[in-house]
Amino acid sequence: MSYSKEDIIRMVREQDIEFIRLQFTDIFGMLKNVAITASQIEKAVNNQIMFDGSSIEGFVRIDESDQYLYPDLDSFVVFPWRPSHGKVARLICDVHNPDGTPFVGDPRHVLKKVLRKAEDMGFDAFNVGPEAEFFLFQTDDEGKPTTKTNDEAGYFDLGPLDHGEGTRREICMALEQMGFEIEASHHEVAQGQHEIDFKYAGALQTADNIMTFKLAVKTLAQRNGLHATFMPKPIFGINGSGMHTNMSLFKDGRNAFYDPDDPRGLSKTAYSFIAGLLCHVKGMAAVTNPLVNSYKRLVPGYEAPCYLAWSASNRSALIRIPAARGQSTRVELRSPDPACNPYLELAVCLAAGLDGIEKGMTPPDEVTENIFVMDEAARRAHGIDSLPGSLEEAIQALEADPLILDTLGGHVAANYLDGKRREWDEYRTRVSSWEREKYIINY
Repeated sequence: MSYSKEDIIRMVREQDIEFIRLQFTDIFGMLKNVAITASQIEKAVNNQIMFDGSSIEGFVRIDESDQYLYPDLDSFVVFPWRPSHGKVARLICDVHNPDGTPFVGDPRHVLKKVLRKAEDMGFDAFNVGPEAEFFLFQTDDEGKPTTKTNDEAGYFDLGPLDHGEGTRREICMALEQMGFEIEASHHEVAQGQHEIDFKYAGALQTADNIMTFKLAVKTLAQRNGLHATFMPKPIFGINGSGMHTNMSLFKDGRNAFYDPDDPRGLSKTAYSFIAGLLCHVKGMAAVTNPLVNSYKRLVPGYEAPCYLAWSASNRSALIRIPAARGQSTRVELRSPDPACNPYLELAVCLAAGLDGIEKGMTPPDEVTENIFVMDEAARRAHGIDSLPGSLEEAIQALEADPLILDTLGGHVAANYLDGKRREWDEYRTRVSSWEREKYIINY
């Protein structure tokens, strides 16, 4: 839906909207907002709402704190879970400096930069379809999350085994009221684990949609006395949550990844895009898998792809090419998890793929065997490398990849690395319950 300033002002007045949340995302993927009353909507649509950027981690120093919110008018939507009287709406915003220039630390700006590069290379669109998984946990008497699910369901199971089905249904209905096209909703492999897939869109809209999706899931779960988490690996011994990312590039309205004359139906552009992803995926890992906990998911045995390989048919590979061809040809990167900042994730994915296209890279041979059952010698024989095994290794890989650092830009890269180093340092110096159980008696 395309809106003008006048449309927004009229809708706020006619629809009894009392509050508007001006939303933006920090570099670590946390959704922030400045709430205004309806009386301030004209100021908002004219980019006159200011906030203190020094209070947002990774934004600016105290001596350069004033920043402005420039709403994306097409992102206007009313929250369906709020009261029918005194409604609450939202606008997703870009962050700008007082002189009107885009703020280099705004993740939305980072993605827009890479999208402009794709346009300069002749591509009309970069379409993305995410598959974000999450867990629904019960809460205790104080409303704090537990790791209990009261759920015995498995992959694609239905109630009464699936106790989260009702909440999942409410989430789907709310998202559809907000303009989402829901393609699938089902229980995932692990107890309490769910997935809701929504239709692909251009990368910027998809990143906006992911942030909206996470807000809706958490809000509606809480209303039902549950806690929703996008933590990659909340429970030891069962599958973690991923966010498989399906990507396609278009040129002159045609899918640039499709070639009917190729045995696999893939174009040279597609092969080079795959090669670019494989070349930079280790350097991207600190962005696509941003938490200490992310690397508890990326281990053998739980369906998570931790080995660098690609395949047109093999779900154990890091990069899979789903069966659809023609305009639906796409590349699926299976390593990202839903804790990532979607703007930065899609920016580095596109930048890596474009680098492969620019340099005419060719990927290694397709791996059709089940990589999960290979031993180290077999993987070595196939030339299959591994993703970083920890956040510390991922930080080092990011520091060693000039393309990914350049994609993030100096401001975001420096602040992101600083934040992640502090996170790793806090983790490595903390004494865990596992250590106490293992050592406190024996030693």
